[in-house]
Amino acid sequence: MVVAVKVFKKSSPNGKLTVYLGKRDFIDHTDYCDPIDGVIVLDEEYLRGRKVFGQLITTYRYGREEDEVMGVKFSKEMVLVKDQIYPMENANMEMTPMQERLVKKLGANAFPFTFHFPSMAPSSVTLQAGEDDQGKPLGVEYAIKAHVGEDESDKGHKRSAVTLTIKKLQYAPASRGRRLPSSLVSKGFTFSQGKINLEVTLDREIYYHGEKIAANIVVTNNSRKTVKSIKCFVVQHCEVTMVNAQFSKHIASLETREGCPITPGASFTKSFFLVPLASSNKDRRGIALDGHLKDDDVNLASSTLIGEGKCPSDAMGIVISYSLRVKLNCGTLGGELQTDVPFKLMNPAPGSVERERVNALKKMKSIERHRYENSHYADDDDNIVFEDFARLRMNEPE
Repeated sequence: MVVAVKVFKKSSPNGKLTVYLGKRDFIDHTDYCDPIDGVIVLDEEYLRGRKVFGQLITTYRYGREEDEVMGVKFSKEMVLVKDQIYPMENANMEMTPMQERLVKKLGANAFPFTFHFPSMAPSSVTLQAGEDDQGKPLGVEYAIKAHVGEDESDKGHKRSAVTLTIKKLQYAPASRGRRLPSSLVSKGFTFSQGKINLEVTLDREIYYHGEKIAANIVVTNNSRKTVKSIKCFVVQHCEVTMVNAQFSKHIASLETREGCPITPGASFTKSFFLVPLASSNKDRRGIALDGHLKDDDVNLASSTLIGEGKCPSDAMGIVISYSLRVKLNCGTLGGELQTDVPFKLMNPAPGSVERERVNALKKMKSIERHRYENSHYADDDDNIVFEDFARLRMNEPE
């Protein structure tokens, strides 16, 4: 059985430029990032001496488009890398195996290009829009743009330009580590002796998307108050660095009175399980997602990892973190006792056993077969399958 290699392609509206990419997701390994290696096929007769330029562009939208009035814009578009693709300035450019195969297959009019993300470039994150929101969603997104022009300053025409949206993501480290995150807090009362102790321990530090989070909760009541109920939440914390704003969202929760009331002198031990999923928060505005490209591959935004030797405060874009929050309700006069235990939520690295397990689960889900067949073009002579890039959903001209 020959396994087909999927290659994504997109053509300019006039069909004179076609860009091919081996993948849409590029991984930040904290110490280095995958290069963006692609191939462009062009019509030399159409160029008539003009050149083809490529750009790596990031758009950082930190405010709603409908709130932009009197010339105030809540987005920033930056060209991170730009280069001349044709004529090639470096004829001896080192190509990746994918580029070599594509250049060989696509013929003499195929030219390779390679871009590199800057070291502090943020990960792709999209904040889920509400039902009433108009315009593009908030977040950080990346795109590769190729266009025809006389020189570098010539922006070219939309008919002869191609824009492909890509994602920059982070994956979990190969080892999840042995540390078990935990928290121990106590609460005393003004007119009453003794304290209530709450200890929360998670079964691991790094969870994969879709995994069950197990929290072991131990409550020791040495006070004269009574614990009425226990609440557990998975909290997603977002920091928007451009405007120095922070907000948190509950993405999974449960409330129980099991073992309650916990009376003075009593203790309680129990494990609770929560599963944070993007599908459970589809209609909630402001939930952070991993760079939304297609509806069927959406998951919650992964935790932001900071490389060794780098300062967390230097992180840019939208910084994501997670914690498990436990609240004890001690009645009207007793108030609440609360603690947060931080953890990381990420995708397993490609090639790992966990990744293979996740892929197997995805294949078990039903898919729209006709859509899959209509958007793929198989070539009998080689085991490369080309898939058209979907056009951007938001206001992209046809």
